[in-house]
Amino acid sequence: MIDVELRGGPVPPPASGEPAGAGQTPGAPQVAVIRIDRPERRNALDIEHCEGLRAALGRAEDSGARAVVLTGVGSSFCAGADLDQVYGEAFTDALYNALHAITDTPLPVIAAVNGPAIGAGLQLALAADLRVAADSAVFAIPTARLGLAVDPWTLSRLAALAGGGTARAVVLGCETVPAARALGVGLVQRAGGLDVALAWADELAGLAPLTLAYSKQAFNEATDAGAVPSEAVTAAYEACWASEDAQEGRRARAQKRSPVFQGK
Repeated sequence: MIDVELRGGPVPPPASGEPAGAGQTPGAPQVAVIRIDRPERRNALDIEHCEGLRAALGRAEDSGARAVVLTGVGSSFCAGADLDQVYGEAFTDALYNALHAITDTPLPVIAAVNGPAIGAGLQLALAADLRVAADSAVFAIPTARLGLAVDPWTLSRLAALAGGGTARAVVLGCETVPAARALGVGLVQRAGGLDVALAWADELAGLAPLTLAYSKQAFNEATDAGAVPSEAVTAAYEACWASEDAQEGRRARAQKRSPVFQGK
């Protein structure tokens, strides 16, 4: 389930000569808190939850909220894709539609990373505009352990935010980045829990919406311009998903053993 909480904000003081409350409805939602509520699966994403995220962002926009906080219920932010569905094209489409919903909304989105953000969970955090991480947060993309691959957009976004060296260590070296290191390299902007993210969202809700929307769009276009893959990169990406190694990774997981990859 995807929960949406609409939090009201204080009514700003009226401009000189305006009546009290002018330009703002008292009690209007200022911040939308979107929670991935699947703690029994460590908030792993399946098609239903990806579609729920898109709907939740639409509800936040329709409500008139000025900022969004995205977090997880329980001890995990999002442990990745539900591996029972990840091998299907329908899941891939649903995941990237959810990621695009985060990047395309004009609202600033803060990821309150309350625990592990693995694979698709890290992709969600990357799609957000800002990240706040609790001490228990860790970041990883272990696709090379599974014979799978993430798309060029994810690689480009990770490199832009965390630096090329850290991005290569995470993807090629399957390193797990703890919260303190993530803060140090710039992947995370503030340390703390949901309270810190909410306080920051309250600050953003008081800023000029058109300026924030323009800035977000410009940042995303600048970053995403480098994520347009060549035909060779696209073919290599698709080959990973169609490979025998991908099937070996799936079998190994089901049999609870280490995979033996052959490079084919």
